[in-house]
Amino acid sequence: MIRLRRRHPAPRDSGGGQPKHTDHIVVRAADETGRVGWGEIVAATPQRWRAVTEEIAPALLKHPWQRPTEAAEVWSGLAPDPAVVAGVDTACWDLWSRRRDTPLSHALGGTRTAVTAAVTVGRQPSLESLVREVNRQVGNGVRCVRLEIEPGWDIDVVRAVRQTYPFLVLEVSARQSYSEDPAHLEVLRALDDYGLLAIEEPLPVKDLAGYARLRRELRTPVALGPSIDSLEHLDAAIRAEAADAVALHVAHLGGLTPARRAHDRAVDAGWQVWCGDDGHSGLGRAAAVALASLPGMSLPSEMPGAGAGFARDIVSPPVRAHDGITPIPLTEAGLGYTVEESTIEALTQESVTLRR
Repeated sequence: MIRLRRRHPAPRDSGGGQPKHTDHIVVRAADETGRVGWGEIVAATPQRWRAVTEEIAPALLKHPWQRPTEAAEVWSGLAPDPAVVAGVDTACWDLWSRRRDTPLSHALGGTRTAVTAAVTVGRQPSLESLVREVNRQVGNGVRCVRLEIEPGWDIDVVRAVRQTYPFLVLEVSARQSYSEDPAHLEVLRALDDYGLLAIEEPLPVKDLAGYARLRRELRTPVALGPSIDSLEHLDAAIRAEAADAVALHVAHLGGLTPARRAHDRAVDAGWQVWCGDDGHSGLGRAAAVALASLPGMSLPSEMPGAGAGFARDIVSPPVRAHDGITPIPLTEAGLGYTVEESTIEALTQESVTLRR
């Protein structure tokens, strides 16, 4: 378990309220030849630490898996935390890719050499400070901005940014904060006039029928996001015709294996897809970049914006966008980034080694 210090925690008056430090679990999977695969579990808790060290990892050591998709059989009957499984699953994919001497993106079936990055801008103390923050991101080369909205912080927000940047690609995330109340529906209809890429999760996600009604009414694509935490949930949304797009979150879905399957099912349904940000450091973000190389990832994928992230990264070079584009590493096997083991050791709070 490592402790990471945030570079610039969100101020309390911005609605972020982030702590200065956050604990993550780094998973290191090694084979008999000395090859190593890496994964990351975000927001470590005592429960997640016990789950990976006392349940998932010991079970994996007893399972003679050959492909990472087979490793999923280990936890299929355990009902574990998806974020824990995601870290172990990623380590298995990384190890397998290194054994085959192929980039992780190719192992997953990716075809892209780069992805367009989107940056999320949360609620700010005022419209003026919001526009300044968007200006800061645009000045750093960002081409797509995702604005977080909620009742009372919506139309004026989008209008202010659109008037300042008429050609900037914009989308909004409502975080399930609206309903089919007439006043809320009026706001969502008004958003149609601003040329948005998508409106993500405007309604409570259990209301798939409400999503289907809203989708038929709006010109702007309606998207689902972090609430999609299983293939079964995605399948139900597809059957209900509840959305036009989906953001795939590796930590919510339980790893690269189900995330890749979710990509395929969404694309087959005619949905647009992008990769969401789970708050990983560069290690987990590298895996998300590999996932974003899949051919159906047609919308900009989330990356930390200027000033975000952690004071010390554990991979090099840092996983970030340059002029709004994140390259897919294709010259080295696995994640394609160098894992800084000395940095991990310096940041370690607790460690366990398990052997077969």
